[in-house]
Amino acid sequence: MTDERQATFGADGSLDTETPPEAREGTTDRGEQKDEHETNGGYNRYDVSSLLQKAVRRSDERVAAWAAWELARSGYAWHLWDRLNLYVVEDLRAGQDVALLVERYEHLATDRWDPDSWEGRLCAIHGALACARARSSREAANADECFRRIADVRAEAAEANEEPSVDFPVGDLEPGGRFDVIFDQHTGEGARRGRGTRFFKTHGARVGPEADGAESRRWQRLAMVLSDVDYSDEELDRALSPVSADDPWSDPDEDDLQG
Repeated sequence: MTDERQATFGADGSLDTETPPEAREGTTDRGEQKDEHETNGGYNRYDVSSLLQKAVRRSDERVAAWAAWELARSGYAWHLWDRLNLYVVEDLRAGQDVALLVERYEHLATDRWDPDSWEGRLCAIHGALACARARSSREAANADECFRRIADVRAEAAEANEEPSVDFPVGDLEPGGRFDVIFDQHTGEGARRGRGTRFFKTHGARVGPEADGAESRRWQRLAMVLSDVDYSDEELDRALSPVSADDPWSDPDEDDLQG
């Protein structure tokens, strides 16, 4: 199935998906009338867009900066910013602050200035450089494809009344299993099991594998002591103990409990 956000072409080179109106007016740098999808430099804008994405993936700042500049000055700023916003979720490692930077540069280029103005072109270059300098990763795209293919395998196995050869990392999410802690007062199954505040505080609200800050742990312990629930010392220690890095879903051993 074709991703409607990704421009693709058929075997004959024709565009497979509908696109917004093109910035065809004007001439190229050589003074020739611009063809459909052509940039001022005489390049196909989809080629330049693809170049930009590969430059971001490969952290090639010079090429990324040029590609962004070429799109912006050619009247394709809308295409540029659409692509850059896609790249931050498709080609960069999760947690990169660049997503906020790209959004800010786009706002400046499109709302405060004209996208193809000098200021708008600078914003385009800044956005491309920010992406190229960020940590590249295909983790989100790889995870999406992996999970989709596993879903297909599970569906085919179910239809054949067989066990799937590969499964999701959480299995069937059954009570009593590895992820039993999720069935607390916030789920129907947890409510039916009478798992209220006590269970949530001592199991579901635990963090880790790094322990919470000392001040946060003091606030947590005092809040639990002052609550309507009568927690034992062991329950207080359990609530404040970080989860294990090796198995974050298991309960802590008695030796691992800390105040």
